[in-house]
Amino acid sequence: MKRWESKRLAELGSAIFSEMAAWKKEVTARGVDVIDLGIGSPDRAPSARVMEALTRAVNDPGLYGYPTSEGSELFRQTVARWYTHRFGVALDPEDEIVTLMGSQDGLAHLTMAVTDPGDTVMVPDPGYPIYSASLVLAGVQPYYMPLRADNGFLPKLEDIPEEVARQAKFLLLNYPSNPLSAVADLAFFERLVEYAREHELLLVHDLAYSEMSFDGFKPPSILEVKGAKDIAVEFHSLSKSFNMAGCRIAFMVGQRDAVRALRVLKSNIDYGVFLAVQQAGIAALEEDMMPGSRSVAALYERRRDIVIEGLNEAGWSIPKPKATMFIWAPIPEGWTSRQISREMLYSAGVVVIPGDAFGKEGEGYVRIALVQEEGRLREAVRRIGQFLREASL
Repeated sequence: MKRWESKRLAELGSAIFSEMAAWKKEVTARGVDVIDLGIGSPDRAPSARVMEALTRAVNDPGLYGYPTSEGSELFRQTVARWYTHRFGVALDPEDEIVTLMGSQDGLAHLTMAVTDPGDTVMVPDPGYPIYSASLVLAGVQPYYMPLRADNGFLPKLEDIPEEVARQAKFLLLNYPSNPLSAVADLAFFERLVEYAREHELLLVHDLAYSEMSFDGFKPPSILEVKGAKDIAVEFHSLSKSFNMAGCRIAFMVGQRDAVRALRVLKSNIDYGVFLAVQQAGIAALEEDMMPGSRSVAALYERRRDIVIEGLNEAGWSIPKPKATMFIWAPIPEGWTSRQISREMLYSAGVVVIPGDAFGKEGEGYVRIALVQEEGRLREAVRRIGQFLREASL
């Protein structure tokens, strides 16, 4: 009997996420108050200014026609102004920016736009799952770059086989990183750009967490490197920086040919982001450019400190990350990532994600998302501490 399901679906996503959802459902059905530190979905609303802009736009009957797939001219112009304000990078709104239905939209489709079946693409391990999933959809072969603590979770470019580097179409990285919470400085990006030029690679950089950094660190854009726009594109999202995850709005900027290729593909797939949502995005970016504006970073820095310091007191030593809404925690000896995640849920009612959900190099870690209010985080820390004490008996 025919099966109405593509074989490629079996290669998409991670079974671990499905398992975690089933475990959570079972524990919740028992009446347990589950504290979910799994999915990185912001728990705050956008600013009042953004919600007011969205409300006005939704009530405008002139905004209900098809938008353009590349995004409105005004939104792209605002993105260009924000990039200059934030990074000192000049962008041409006509040729170097494309609006997206969230960065996952662009990450899922860019591979199809710039590669052919059988090509090779270099992606990080561990890495956000869509990086690998996009290669499956495009029929492209992955080369996994291991990211390990001994090198600050940066790839060792010198360890990549020369043949792979010569054959690959693009190299994808993400700093500040999900799930690793690792960061990269401009000196690293300068070396990366030089490496890409030498091997004629397109660089793809996911910068979704640039506004969630701590301890005075300011994540750079790869486009700050001189000449990087010739060989690099960068993704940015309003989901995490401005608490607009449900709005589904983001953008890709940089190398003109790659921007054009993604625009062409998307023009055959969708009609773009609802214009009212683009108006809200404009409000968010404009508000961020105002003198004295506040980012979400301070909120997540406080949450980071509560969890890290509390777990350290409980005997679980975890380095403090400099960015993102995640903690990448090396697990105590004697556990696998999946075992400790399951037992923490069943015994303590706290959801974390096992590291191997993000690639084989993620074994030995769990990802903790800072997506609850401070009181709930303190309770989660208390429960985890009790779990660790009982587990060591």
